[in-house]
Amino acid sequence: MPTDDKATKSERDAAAKAVLDNMARLKAMRLAREAVSPPAPAKKKTATKSGKTSSSKTSSSKSAEKAQALAAWLADQRSGGRRT
Repeated sequence: MPTDDKATKSERDAAAKAVLDNMARLKAMRLAREAVSPPAPAKKKTATKSGKTSSSKTSSSKSAEKAQALAAWLADQRSGGRRT
């Protein structure tokens, strides 16, 4: 029995080391890729006359469009005989 415990622990340790090695390899690859072509700078938000950013206005219109699309989809599901 004690040898089974040692074997199990060594297998678990080997699997954990493999996972950590893989994560380190992937991180190194990501850092190398980002060093070659750095990510694009973030867009600056412009302030409107009301003091709100321009992107907040577009995000509210996008959420309204999503709400309408969801409502239409739900209505379609109900008319198709599905209960949601």
